[in-house]
Amino acid sequence: MREGFDNSKYIALQAEHIRERIDQFGGKLYLEFGGKLFDDYHASRVLPGFEPDIKIRMLQSMADDVEIVIAINANDIEKSKVRGDLGITYDEDVLRLMDVFRSMGFMVGSVVLTRYANQPAADAFRKRLAEMGITHYLHHSIEGYPNDLDRIVSEDGFGKNDFIETTRPLVVVTAPGPGSGKMATCLSQLYHENQRGVKAGYAKYETFPVWNLPLNHPVNIAYEAATADLDDDNIIDPFHLEAYGETTVNYNRDVEIFPVLRAMMERIMGESPYKSPTDMGVNMAGLAIVDDEACREASNMEIVRRYFQTAVEHKRTGCGERALSKIELLMNRAGVTANLSPARSAALLKEEMTGAPAGAMVLPDGTVVTGKTGNLLGAASALLMNALKGVAGLDDELEVISDEVLEPICHLKTQHLHNQNPRLHSDETLLALSVSSVQNPLAGDLIDNADKLRGCDAYFSVIVSSADEKLYRTLGINVCCEPKYEQHRYYHK
Repeated sequence: MREGFDNSKYIALQAEHIRERIDQFGGKLYLEFGGKLFDDYHASRVLPGFEPDIKIRMLQSMADDVEIVIAINANDIEKSKVRGDLGITYDEDVLRLMDVFRSMGFMVGSVVLTRYANQPAADAFRKRLAEMGITHYLHHSIEGYPNDLDRIVSEDGFGKNDFIETTRPLVVVTAPGPGSGKMATCLSQLYHENQRGVKAGYAKYETFPVWNLPLNHPVNIAYEAATADLDDDNIIDPFHLEAYGETTVNYNRDVEIFPVLRAMMERIMGESPYKSPTDMGVNMAGLAIVDDEACREASNMEIVRRYFQTAVEHKRTGCGERALSKIELLMNRAGVTANLSPARSAALLKEEMTGAPAGAMVLPDGTVVTGKTGNLLGAASALLMNALKGVAGLDDELEVISDEVLEPICHLKTQHLHNQNPRLHSDETLLALSVSSVQNPLAGDLIDNADKLRGCDAYFSVIVSSADEKLYRTLGINVCCEPKYEQHRYYHK
């Protein structure tokens, strides 16, 4: 697969730019880190070659100067808000993030509970943090935020917040998800630092939209598709255009809040160091693109993936119609259709010819393989087996797992586990393949070739099970499904 992004160049440029920003403010910078610090699979899909953990590796290159503060909205704790990609609550994710950062050699200084108002669940989490010996602070809701500047920049506003004790020149403020109060945490710290006579600055690190790519570049359109449910848009930064005569792209919410943010910094620091939202950013991703066409092709594919993901979610929940309509408009802007991937037409044709749910996958060499639901394997399992045979160079008619191995598993599922569906899901198929490798070396060869499927696109003629989708995601395979169920019924697992 063609690479369009240079990781080494990105690390060097990004670290250098952040160090310059630290020096600009006299040696202390609060860096609001938007998006994912690691496991950024959206970025790796639209910028082929971008490694999902590259941002955390960039920070590792300057780890001795970095201190991490994790912000969590107390209201999210109270509501038991869940990270959709991980299936865990935000408070549990705070602990997970601390373990991950510490294992990578970072100093995690503290946790800050934002918008705290004595919520019972937040108090329970505070007690838990205290018992673990984790330093934590409280930031409160400020009446009139973000417009009542007289109150916000005063002892009754930021002044009521705890001052977060930090020791390193670069304080990275991150969070389990959006709406956690990262920006307000940074600004509150600026207020307290200035009250103490310490010079400090604020900057924002958002990978998308990429400020120095055109508004209608597929990379930026793909980001709009990814956030369609938030009803946000990429727009031209009017403040940057007025100040410098340069056209740059920014997020509509950042542009809308900038006048207030600039006024806050003027109140806190005496003057604003920034003339535009683009000025606040430190993202160098656009300068590390080495093959623009490869990034355009990858981003167009991502736009279509987002369309099918949203269409399936609409089918499952009845919600998201507005987001789906927006992505359809974005597809028109990008000049792509739902048939962009050859896997879709291959899967639909396979279903039409066989009368059974089917799937198709585009292998790294461009070959398209298919699989259909049978007596013992579901469509996802059959496709996975044929794809593994394809990258291993084996004939797809070759039997690698015998029926003698599969049938007892199917019997176990139906007769003892009381599952109505006897067919193996893809994770169960991999286990059967692993067991078969004891007697059949070819089964072991298939398992050894699984990594070659990372980044491939699979398409199914029906909505596949969550177990199949999870296994494909674990293997790094991108999954799209036609927004329809295999069976017509009210409840689907």
